[in-house]
Amino acid sequence: MTPAIEVKGVSKSFGRTRALDGVDLVVPPGTFLGLIGHNGAGKSTLLELLFGRLSPTSGTVRVCGVEVCAEPAAARAVIGGVPEEAALYEWLTAREWFELVAEVRGHGNVASALAICDLGADAERPIREYSQGMRRRTALAAALLGEPPVVLLDEALNGLDPPSAARIKGILRGVVDTGRTVVLSTHVIETVERVADRVVMLANGRVVADEAMASLGDRGLERLFLERLAASRA
Repeated sequence: MTPAIEVKGVSKSFGRTRALDGVDLVVPPGTFLGLIGHNGAGKSTLLELLFGRLSPTSGTVRVCGVEVCAEPAAARAVIGGVPEEAALYEWLTAREWFELVAEVRGHGNVASALAICDLGADAERPIREYSQGMRRRTALAAALLGEPPVVLLDEALNGLDPPSAARIKGILRGVVDTGRTVVLSTHVIETVERVADRVVMLANGRVVADEAMASLGDRGLERLFLERLAASRA
């Protein structure tokens, strides 16, 4: 089976700063992966490499068997996502934005996206008038439009009120249950504990933990996080 995500020997440097240092990661289809780490651990850099917005200094990044740097158009066709700073066409309404995304991807159910973002009549207002939470819901719905096999979310639940966050978590769980893959990068450990099948922790640009959530038992994710973070600084 072709991995949904395959990262081999990936390093990324910005001048003298090494954001990622020899990262290896294989994620099979149908996985809900939680990506955690301290500020500056390399989480966003890794997601930017998967999105194809950055190129690795060394190593290879593949999504659904497609090498992201070598075939960027093919990679974009299998990825949906929300970066930390989601860019939306603010002069469009949510409906118009979804119609545009569906046209670019060549398919997609606009009515389903409207149901996911749950904006009601506000879907006909320009996005520039939306609150942060409304923008997040719009970006998330657009990321799922067309049912991409891999969904990448960088702190994508920030700004959502508790009912909206709970609803989106349920939708994402349903996405994974269909055999697609979701990667959620977040600082909120409780969110990962509730929705993820597997957790990967980065510290100082390296993978310091890669565990099935079911294997953590009573020690929990917070304890693992603190233990591995302390060990990485020793």
